[in-house]
Amino acid sequence: MSQHVNVGLVQMSCTSNKQENLDKAVVKIREAAAGGAHVICLQELFTSLYFCDEEKYDNFSLAESIPGPSTEALSKVSAELNVVIIASLFEKRTQGIYHNTTAVLDADGAYLGKYRKMHIPDDPGFYEKFYFTPGDLGYKVFKTKYATIGVLICWDQWYPEAARITSLMGAEILFYPTAIGWAHTQDEGTNTEQYNAWQTIQRSHAVANGVHVVSVNRVGSEAGIRFWGGSFVANPFGTVLYQASHDHEEVKIVELDLAKTDSYRTHWPFMRDRRIDSYQQITKRFIDEE
Repeated sequence: MSQHVNVGLVQMSCTSNKQENLDKAVVKIREAAAGGAHVICLQELFTSLYFCDEEKYDNFSLAESIPGPSTEALSKVSAELNVVIIASLFEKRTQGIYHNTTAVLDADGAYLGKYRKMHIPDDPGFYEKFYFTPGDLGYKVFKTKYATIGVLICWDQWYPEAARITSLMGAEILFYPTAIGWAHTQDEGTNTEQYNAWQTIQRSHAVANGVHVVSVNRVGSEAGIRFWGGSFVANPFGTVLYQASHDHEEVKIVELDLAKTDSYRTHWPFMRDRRIDSYQQITKRFIDEE
């Protein structure tokens, strides 16, 4: 039997006005819902500019509690529209402890919980270790009205271990809210190579785990970075079902048939043939020869 779920991707640019960004996201959520979306994913840190391009203490004022003002506003929208909303936010946990966190709101507006980003980068233009404490909730799945979903965040998308564990926990779709882009000084060859690597690693998670992958990135130029958009959906064998542009805001609804997971996993039984008795060394930082 088929199990169809319509996922909505909201790829947008942001401003320095937090309320303006939230209001804009709500307009685009409504557009996705009007188009038939059941589960709608927003990009990473959608209520602000990507502030991690610099180490600036004033930026901590952008953080909020979760649940908090943004989740309360979005909860009303999700209940009104009967849609699941995946919302990436800057979380203030307590004084001096902040996280890069995604909240999940069910189709009746219920707050299902949150996932805190586990892998925190620190690169030129992406100084996230200055702001974010690594997640301590572990990997998470959320049983929504329409599907059991797994949520990972941006830098997590480079780690097959995160995708594997979340899939083993029962995720039927992996969602990746993202903020990634090119430095303005880079040449087109480097840009193409970087984007292809980013998409390829996530498509590989789809193949290895037999699940759909949905990645939602921002667009626009901010502080020397051109966020490359390119949001996409891959099926359980890595086929790209949809890919957004690199330059424009887009709202897209993609129909997924979650029943295909069983077919792919049966015909290409990677899950069956895992040698879990041989993987102990994966927990080491590096395996030195002796």
